[in-house]
Amino acid sequence: MTGQEATPSFRLAYVPGVTPTKWVRIWEERLPGIPLTLVQVPAAEAQDLLRAGDADAGFLRLPVRGTDLSAIPLYTETTVVVVPKDHVIAAVDELSVAELADEIVLHPLDDPLVWERLPGRPALERPATTADAVELVAAGIGVLVVPQSLARLHHRKDLTYRPLADAPESRVALSWPQEKTTDQVEDFIGIVRGRTVNSSRGRAGAPAAQPKAKDAKGAKGGRKPASGTAAGKGARGGSGSGRSGGAKGVRGARGGAAPKRGRPRRRP
Repeated sequence: MTGQEATPSFRLAYVPGVTPTKWVRIWEERLPGIPLTLVQVPAAEAQDLLRAGDADAGFLRLPVRGTDLSAIPLYTETTVVVVPKDHVIAAVDELSVAELADEIVLHPLDDPLVWERLPGRPALERPATTADAVELVAAGIGVLVVPQSLARLHHRKDLTYRPLADAPESRVALSWPQEKTTDQVEDFIGIVRGRTVNSSRGRAGAPAAQPKAKDAKGAKGGRKPASGTAAGKGARGGSGSGRSGGAKGVRGARGGAAPKRGRPRRRP
C-alpha cells in the first residue's frame, strides 16, 4: 500500500445502472473524516477516467482492458429485453435469443453486452445511447436488450421487460489503478468484500490486534500466559483467578503466615 499517496477525499466512479448507496453508507459510518465523492461516468469512459486519475476507484462493467487496472468481480446481472407493454413478448415470462429473430433489435453505441452475433434484425441506424434506444422502443421502432439494472434505470410506464435466457451477461466489478492502491482504496475494498470494522485484514482492525501481539511477546516462549499464573511460580496448582492466585504466591514467597501467629507468644 502507498498510504502517503492518499487524497483528502475518496472519489468513487460508477457507471449507469450501478447503485453504490449501500457501500457509501458504510464508508460514511466507518470513515466520517474522509469525504466520499461520487462521480457518474458513461460505461465506455469509466476505465479511461481511472487511468487519468480522476477517480480513486470505480464500479464498472467487465472486461477491463489491459493489465494496469485491478478488478474485483462483484456480481453478474440478468439480461432482459425491453418492449412496449402491449407487445406480444410481454405475455411471456421468459424467452430465448432465437425468439427475437423477427424483431428489430436496437443496438446502441454504448451497449455494455458483448455479442458474438447480434440477435434479431438490425435497425437502420444505431442509437447513440441506451437512453435514446429506450425512446425508440417506446415509439414502436424495435426492442432493446440490456442488463436488468439499465432497464430499471430507464423505466417508463408504457414499457416492460422480460428475462432473456441465453443472452450474454454483464458483470460488474470494482476497479482501480494497480499502482495507486492507497490505504483508502484498501479501506473501500474491505467494505465491498464485507469485512467488519474489526477484521484483521482491514486497516481499522489493525490497532485492536496490537495489544495481543505485545502480550504474546512478553510471555516466555511466545505463548499466551494461562489464567492465574501472572504472579509467577508461587501460584502453583491454583485454579482461582489471577488476583487470588497472585496473593497466595506473594505470601508464600515471604514465608507465609507462620511468623504472624508466633508473635503473641513473645508478649508477657
